[in-house]
Amino acid sequence: MLNYFYYLTMHNFCAKTPKMGKNLTSRGEDYSKWYNELVVKADLAENSAVRGCMVIKPYGYAIWEKMQAELDRMFKETGHQNAYFPLFVPKSLFEAEEKNAEGFAKECAVVTHYRLQNDPDNEGKLRVDPEAKLEEELVVRPTSEAIIWNTYKGWIQSYRDLPILVNQWANVVRWEMRTRLFLRTAEFLWQEGHTAHATKAEALQEAEQMNDVYATFAEQFMAIPVVKGLKTESERFAGAEETYCIEALMQDGKALQAGTSHFLGQNFAKAFDVKFTNKEGKMDHVWATSWGVSTRLMGALIMTHSDDKGLVLPPNLAPIQVVIVPIYKNDEQLDAITEVANSLLNDLRALGVSCKFDSRTTHRPGAKFAQHELQGVPLRIAIGPKDLENKSVELARRDTLTKEIMPLEGLTPKIKVLLEEIQVSLFTKALNFRDTHITEVNSFEEFKDVLNTKTGFVSAHWDGSTETELKIKELTKATIRCIPLDAKEEVGVCVYSGQPSTKRVLFAKAY
Repeated sequence: MLNYFYYLTMHNFCAKTPKMGKNLTSRGEDYSKWYNELVVKADLAENSAVRGCMVIKPYGYAIWEKMQAELDRMFKETGHQNAYFPLFVPKSLFEAEEKNAEGFAKECAVVTHYRLQNDPDNEGKLRVDPEAKLEEELVVRPTSEAIIWNTYKGWIQSYRDLPILVNQWANVVRWEMRTRLFLRTAEFLWQEGHTAHATKAEALQEAEQMNDVYATFAEQFMAIPVVKGLKTESERFAGAEETYCIEALMQDGKALQAGTSHFLGQNFAKAFDVKFTNKEGKMDHVWATSWGVSTRLMGALIMTHSDDKGLVLPPNLAPIQVVIVPIYKNDEQLDAITEVANSLLNDLRALGVSCKFDSRTTHRPGAKFAQHELQGVPLRIAIGPKDLENKSVELARRDTLTKEIMPLEGLTPKIKVLLEEIQVSLFTKALNFRDTHITEVNSFEEFKDVLNTKTGFVSAHWDGSTETELKIKELTKATIRCIPLDAKEEVGVCVYSGQPSTKRVLFAKAY
């Protein structure tokens, strides 16, 4: 016998539904605490027994899988193929490209031994076997340029072997001291593209193209507006000649780097002696790029759209786009509702909509409503006996928290349209927030005032020197997020030094 639930009319029931999201700390009260609580309570991820490492739970991983699938499709449409390279990098290979090694050295985890043995002084305890020391220490990859370019040396002899357009889905380790779920962990998941080209022009075009792919993905699937730009010399990827990036703005006014694409020049080819015979019959070093995004995108997704009631997901990335919740007090009512729900499910799936009928008998409708609201399901359909009589349903939007009664007839095509509307609405809302939080300033006092009160991106002139960049960071904790690719030539003076400047750059405090 099903657990008895006293049936109320739909409007009264919804008004009295308990809200799990009320337990979240308010964003305005403590944004960092709100974020941490939401990740855990929405069942996305949790801290593991390994310091700084996370467990991505099934619901969180389902979102990552949706991201991965769309990005993988986009990569393959631009001619890239997937491969896989070793987790371990011999230390000598890692050191081959000096700037890259220096840039990642402090974040590296290193394997020195390959075996444990029983400790005779502590029964049941294990210790490193001193005789099992590796001949050469192995770096656990923080990034894969070294092992990949050592491999490419055997793949490339002639211009006919180029270009090589390879992507890898993998995990990497960067031994972070201060961690936060998804945003910064010692181990994280990502993709890293590594391409080889015959000319500088081809490599530059590749780096720009992949930055455009990231921007398209962020805006069309994540509903996150981004600024495309170049990193300054001090902010470039270690070993790169140019780093392209996309920068996003979170609801607390801090920036988040959402993706990077690097023009590596011939640096890695020279470090690993990767040469080819060009069309003129002369030997030349290969030109290279690398590019990547990681599970940090999960953090961006959460912080861009979510509210004090929980997660808000854009339909294009929601594992469940529509959930149907039955409201009943006996088996007979449930059977009747199930028949209608199954018909709806079939119609929705035929339109490519991911949906679920939440028929759990262990949870009351109120608890189900609260869970799906917390987990950001874009649309919720509630069906009770009165709805069956009226041939209607109650449809609730997660983004606006609005509800309306809609007829069953013609419902599925309307849902498809509504999901598209929600996707656009979330992007528009985020775009309006971003655009109203880009503030031009012309003095250092204005600069500091905007950072401390309004927050967001500060558009200001910069003299181009690393010294000024680092001094501003020291005084304000703001960094140059990017030099926008669409920045216009504009005569001015540096906001800090007073020296001449021809372009504005975007500063912000960042994650």
